[in-house]
Amino acid sequence: MHKQILQWFQQKGWKPFPFQREAWSAALAGESGLVHSPTGTGKTYSVWIPPLIEWLQEDVEHSTQGLRVLWITPLRALAGDTVMSMLRPVTDLDLPWTVELRTGDTPAALRAKQRRRFPTALVTTPESLSLLLSHPDTRERMQSLRTVIVDEWHDLLGTKRGVQTELCLARLRNWIPELRTWGLSATLGNLDQALHVLLGAVPGKESRGRLISGDLKKRVEVKTLLPPDMERFPWAGHVGLKLLPKVIAQLEKVNTTLLFTNTRSQTEIWFRALRDAKPDWAEKIGLHHGSVDRVARQQVEERLRRGELRCVVCTASLDLGVDFSPVEQVIQIGAHKGVARMLQRAGRSGHQPGAVSRIVCVPAHALELVEFAAVREAIAGGELESRPPLERPLDVLVQHLVTLGLGGGFRESELWAEVRTAHAFRNLSRQEWEWCLEFVTRGGSALKAYPQFAKVQEQEGHFSVSDRLIARLHRMSIGTITSDTAVAVRVVKGGYLGTIEESFVGRLKPGERFAFAGEALEFVRLRDMTAYVRRAKKSGGLIPQWMGGKMPLSSQLARVVRRKLAEANRGEYGGREMKAVRPVLEIQQTWSRLPDPDELLIERIQIRDGTHHFVFPFAGRLAHEGLAALIAYRVAKIEPRSIAVTLNDYGFGLLSSTAFALSEEQWKQIFSPTDLVVDLLACLNSAELARRQFREIARIAGLIFQGYPGAGK
Repeated sequence: MHKQILQWFQQKGWKPFPFQREAWSAALAGESGLVHSPTGTGKTYSVWIPPLIEWLQEDVEHSTQGLRVLWITPLRALAGDTVMSMLRPVTDLDLPWTVELRTGDTPAALRAKQRRRFPTALVTTPESLSLLLSHPDTRERMQSLRTVIVDEWHDLLGTKRGVQTELCLARLRNWIPELRTWGLSATLGNLDQALHVLLGAVPGKESRGRLISGDLKKRVEVKTLLPPDMERFPWAGHVGLKLLPKVIAQLEKVNTTLLFTNTRSQTEIWFRALRDAKPDWAEKIGLHHGSVDRVARQQVEERLRRGELRCVVCTASLDLGVDFSPVEQVIQIGAHKGVARMLQRAGRSGHQPGAVSRIVCVPAHALELVEFAAVREAIAGGELESRPPLERPLDVLVQHLVTLGLGGGFRESELWAEVRTAHAFRNLSRQEWEWCLEFVTRGGSALKAYPQFAKVQEQEGHFSVSDRLIARLHRMSIGTITSDTAVAVRVVKGGYLGTIEESFVGRLKPGERFAFAGEALEFVRLRDMTAYVRRAKKSGGLIPQWMGGKMPLSSQLARVVRRKLAEANRGEYGGREMKAVRPVLEIQQTWSRLPDPDELLIERIQIRDGTHHFVFPFAGRLAHEGLAALIAYRVAKIEPRSIAVTLNDYGFGLLSSTAFALSEEQWKQIFSPTDLVVDLLACLNSAELARRQFREIARIAGLIFQGYPGAGK
């Protein structure tokens, strides 16, 4: 280790961990790899220090100027903290390095300045990196790049944003063959696969890459708040306000708490409930979620760092890698549906080596006690979820082709080889590739009559985008994050508060009250995609709902949940949570039964509104959404009937207004894998599920333009 770096560590009172030293040695030897270590154990400095050592060892007068390190992070909230961590050694050692941020929140003037001259290290998001690749001069200005670091790789893996990152990395490696790529990850089961995905499928280099594990046993304390009276505790729901008094008592024990909820609506509800219950805390409770104005979020973050807030009610907007040292405990409202996700949230407290991470679990309904018992058991056994990578999402590839067409263009054979070095497209067939080219150059077979979809032009084997309007519209649409149309919320003759979704605003009437950004508001009017409001004199009213991605029960946690139910079936109730929920489970055993892991429970009741069938696969919300559509389709094939479907993480319900009953043999046929693909396609094409999914694909592939900034449509 370079003597100046060693002295800096000693001045801080730190001693490098063995995994950090291993990462430094590997990076300085020119290797790439993945560093896996619990949250708050020093992963950032395991990959940031080698570029500094490398520069210190060079002849400074002749050292390469320009961009040397590119840091990719999934969250804009995380990016600011990352820059602060990176600047510490740079400032303390008085190095002539610049570290800057480039995200969608970066002012336009600074982005323009960065385009003329890159900093020494640039922290950015997958979307902003794609945007950089859409400019023809980026290649020349990135020739000094030595290292790419992908932070929170476990959050990107298995998502379309992750695939977008893979394609960007493939382009950078094509430009700079000796480029080193390092990833940082915590709470992940399939580490070997994660490493291969990160480093791509470069021919002849399949075995390259170093997997470095920080074998640091992070102590995590999991506590569950139990309802005082199980008979009166809800058997359904997700809000959890029944335990508000106990949560307040827990908040009073420490100075600073992060209170996590699973949805933005739930965040608004809990923020209002805490302020109503503890009016003297009004200035000490903060609200933080992705739809609140960025300036307001940053103010909450700064006050949290300074230790001025007693509690911040938040969603996943504060879930990743953000270092708020004053946080003493984390409270999770409602089951978080995954072992790794729960560990990630617990790590927001005690966010430093050697510190204990504490999380307090608050059930919203009785069966969530089983989930919390399962999480505790899974954490103790090290049973973390794997994140399977996506395979060949062609909508992401189509968007990437247009991006590269803007960024100086490409030659078909060269790009075909490059794209297949990305793990997601290593098995891309020639037929699929030619379909994508046909789509971006002529709109494919369906849209060839519409010139606006012929985005990429071919001239003597060179593909590029020449139309300035297409270029402008594409750059405004780069990215894979989709949501309902956002409507700005602005106070009449006042400031901007954030965004809510059009589907919620469309139901409001003038004068109707609703809560948003921690304030009681009165709806005035909707004009030009802006909801004008005034501050209400009375609290209360509706809570906005956002149609974001539902958080499903993970397959890993579902298996442990079924294991706990099987134990209860045998009369084994170990642990506080299982003992508390025992009366509920015993009622279930009396009226029906608790299924063993190799059993499928189907219950049927006949009441006034029709026949209800309840099926319990315990496979999570997303699996049940597809499975319910398939089973309803097959039931209707036996005898034509209308069937209404409901679902949650434990199972799904089928309701028919006419009485019907199926034998066990008929149910076995309905769940048979015979003709599965044919029936699955047929049922999805006849249901809303396919249309909703296609909306996302169409947005990413560039079929839908969502409007100019401030004038969405």
